[in-house]
Amino acid sequence: MFESFDSSRNRYASLGVVSSLPDELIDSIWFIIDLDLKGVIPLDNILAFDLMNNHGKVTLHFSQAGSTVEMGIDLPFPYSPQYPAQVFAYDDGTRETILLPSEIKQY
Repeated sequence: MFESFDSSRNRYASLGVVSSLPDELIDSIWFIIDLDLKGVIPLDNILAFDLMNNHGKVTLHFSQAGSTVEMGIDLPFPYSPQYPAQVFAYDDGTRETILLPSEIKQY
């Protein structure tokens, strides 16, 4: 068994994520995992992040299956209705990838 979301692993974002989110939002997801979640709560290998409109700015809402722990993180970045409603962070033990819901089945 491996410890999920070790920042020393290779990290990626899928083509769908890269084409639909700005780099600073993708980087923010990794920062939230490393600084706000890792070591605070036990993490599964799949984490969900909802992208929400908070008065024109992005709020990332974290959740994971089987856990009652949820967290909303307000970010200073403008919200766009073009953003996907949800993305997943997936750790397969070798690499970590941010994916769209439609891409999760490929992994």
